[in-house]
Amino acid sequence: MKNSNYILILLLSLAFTACSEYQKILKSRDADYKYDMALQYFSDKEYVKAQTLLDDVAAYFKGTERSQDVTIYLARSYMGQKDYSSAADYYQAYIRNYPKGKYAAEAAFQTGHCYYLDAPDPRLDQDFTNRAIDAFDIFMEAYPQNPYVQQALKEQNELYDRLAYKELLNAQLYYKLGMYLGNNYLSCEITARNALKDYPSNSYMEELSWLIFAAKYQQVLHSVPSKLQERLQDAEDEYYSFTTEYPASKYRQQAEKWGNDIKKRLKKN
Repeated sequence: MKNSNYILILLLSLAFTACSEYQKILKSRDADYKYDMALQYFSDKEYVKAQTLLDDVAAYFKGTERSQDVTIYLARSYMGQKDYSSAADYYQAYIRNYPKGKYAAEAAFQTGHCYYLDAPDPRLDQDFTNRAIDAFDIFMEAYPQNPYVQQALKEQNELYDRLAYKELLNAQLYYKLGMYLGNNYLSCEITARNALKDYPSNSYMEELSWLIFAAKYQQVLHSVPSKLQERLQDAEDEYYSFTTEYPASKYRQQAEKWGNDIKKRLKKN
């Protein structure tokens, strides 16, 4: 018990000493000293302290060579705190103020990466997702040989998948609504087809393609006589397209069942 008390007192003493030292640094009027200590705190992963000190000296170094370092380390400090929105703001500020600066490539990539990390669930607004995609496009166009291009491509593809999934959810909702207050099957078909067009090679292509065929078949079942022939032909074309593209699909059995029904109806019509 005595040893435990001793260790606790020692830890509290060290924490108090460290806090006192930090307060002394904050009160110092030596901007160079504050800057050096900010980098030391950053190296020690004490990002809040580093950011606070850098904020204090930012105005002092404005217009000097060191201003670039202050801005980039502020961005990095916010990254360390996982405050990606603030980090993106500082990376963008760096690009605006130093478009050809020594950290320009890093700032361009990290802007997209911050938005990527902040991108929300696909069911929510995808503003940050779109910002990330645009930022990665700018980065890859400006620095095609940069080592981070592969990571940018990987994250951008994940973001395209996120957008495609959002459209898949919308298409599925239209399908479930069916003929409620209108032809929601047509809306399902249009939404799924636009997703395939806008996000080629996404991870949900089979699901989207299946919904297009399923929606066309449902429109056959709910068709007025004047549109039946056209819808039957469209559904048959979509059946062949789907089964050719995805011969081993988990929907194959259902597709064959509906395809045979379409063929029978075409012979009768």
